[in-house]
Amino acid sequence: MNQTRTFLLFALMAVAYLLFIAWEKDYAPPPARPTAAGASSAAIPSADGSVPGAIPSASPAAATAAGPAIAAATHAGQMPSQLISVDTDVLHLLVDTRGGSVVHADLLAYPKAPRAHKQPNPPPTVLLANDEAHFFVAQSGLVSSSDTAPQDQPNHQALFQSAQTTYALPDGQNELHVELTWQDAAGLKVTKTYSFRRGSYVIGVSQRIDNGAAQTWQGNAYQQLLRVEPPHTGNWLTNMSNPESRSFQGAAWYTGEKFEKLPFKDFTEPKDRLDSQIKGGWAAMLRLYFFAAWIPPTDQTDHYVTETINPDSAQPRYLIRAVGPALSVAPGQSITSQSRLYLGPNVQGTLDVIAPGLDLTIDYGMFKIIAVPMHWVLSQFHAISKNWGLAIILLVLLIKGVTWKLTAVQYKSSAKMRKLAPRIQALKERYGDDKVKMQQATMELYKKEKVNPMGGCLPVLITMPVFYGLYYVLTYSLELRHAAFLWIPDLSAPDPFYILPVIYALVMLGTQWLNPVAAGMDPAQAKMMKVMPLLFTVMFAFFPAGLCLYYAVNGLVGLGQQWWVTHHVDREQDVAKAV
Repeated sequence: MNQTRTFLLFALMAVAYLLFIAWEKDYAPPPARPTAAGASSAAIPSADGSVPGAIPSASPAAATAAGPAIAAATHAGQMPSQLISVDTDVLHLLVDTRGGSVVHADLLAYPKAPRAHKQPNPPPTVLLANDEAHFFVAQSGLVSSSDTAPQDQPNHQALFQSAQTTYALPDGQNELHVELTWQDAAGLKVTKTYSFRRGSYVIGVSQRIDNGAAQTWQGNAYQQLLRVEPPHTGNWLTNMSNPESRSFQGAAWYTGEKFEKLPFKDFTEPKDRLDSQIKGGWAAMLRLYFFAAWIPPTDQTDHYVTETINPDSAQPRYLIRAVGPALSVAPGQSITSQSRLYLGPNVQGTLDVIAPGLDLTIDYGMFKIIAVPMHWVLSQFHAISKNWGLAIILLVLLIKGVTWKLTAVQYKSSAKMRKLAPRIQALKERYGDDKVKMQQATMELYKKEKVNPMGGCLPVLITMPVFYGLYYVLTYSLELRHAAFLWIPDLSAPDPFYILPVIYALVMLGTQWLNPVAAGMDPAQAKMMKVMPLLFTVMFAFFPAGLCLYYAVNGLVGLGQQWWVTHHVDREQDVAKAV
């Protein structure tokens, strides 16, 4: 089996896979919308479409009352809300006094685009947003188990009050607390407090209930993320070069033992919906490089659900919610419900410290076993070189060094087969269309000359998992986002000048010259091998520049090694003939 032919097979599989992903995003039929009969019994959307279905509470009877009550809440006749600005050293947030919801989040340390001469200070990445096209908010609240009217409950549509409209973390101070309060006519008071720490993307969220009423308050605390599917721009061709369009978009959660995720297209499938009691878990919405997650206390059992809001609309909203255990506050008593909200980057190796399983949001899929150690090695090389491009080159040299003897056997086999190419061609002319005799004669020739035609397969089989593992590392690792190298502004995006794909095509031409690609091959296959450099140039034009850099350098080193081995084999045979 020829190395180039085998690699072509895997390359075609990779191209077909990426084309299918891009095509499916643009042309796949929309998911079936559930009918009214199949919808949740309490999934009656509010005027702004932001209210979910039923929320479980202390008893089945109370849950039936509480669910529709929340679902029926509207802004009609209510006082207008305010947006509270909150600034720390890493976050800029807008908190709506309507429910005390976080409706906007800027990640100040992560610019939206690479820094360039024309734009030295690009705007920060927006994670949460309140506009219709990119709607993504974090909501929390309390739902009563009684038949209290929606406007009299401290849910995510209740109007809170704030002492200030702007908050900022002062220099020299490590903590910032933002308080919002709500109180009803009966004397029930709720204080929602957001707690921030310098340098942290973890926000503490507490809901303190002070019961000044004459009756015991019973209910549940809940947290939820509500989001629309990001708009698709461009066509399948442009999406091929856009890592964001190829990455997972949807909800994810941790059960305490297992990480699971649900893409937006499957939210309406009854079999895929989340509806479980989970202890020590969390609920998140993922996008490329960043995510938002509600993290309840690890010793607490919550009821997790997913829902589709306004499923028949042009832009439905997708929800994941965690509802805490039942709360009971006697008159004159108080109780506090705690949770945490993470709004930030997907940095490998740091998230499990925040919550168990949170590191799994960096999802390398089935290639995790290869991608994770490869990312670690890259990180070590980056610590030495201070540049991710140099780290990739050092990774190439390490892998080539480890596999040097293995690839030397492959190149030696190829060199010998190259020498046999004229004799194989003579056998083909001798036996004509008799493929059985041609194959027998060819195998006898290989045996006589001690050539293993399968010698080039094992290195390729080892290389392909590395290819896919590195593909996921370079595409989904935040550290490589906007990492510059020479003329390349972003190693996680395609080479803007297509220099690396062209270099790899030239490497392939050199490899073809050293390999007996046409020996024993029919004319159609031979023509295919000739267009391979063009095929790979086009394919690599859509791949991350870091991946192209890896394979361009790997190809150059491999070509040099192959030339040296081929030259050495030629010299050995010339010496043998002279003797």
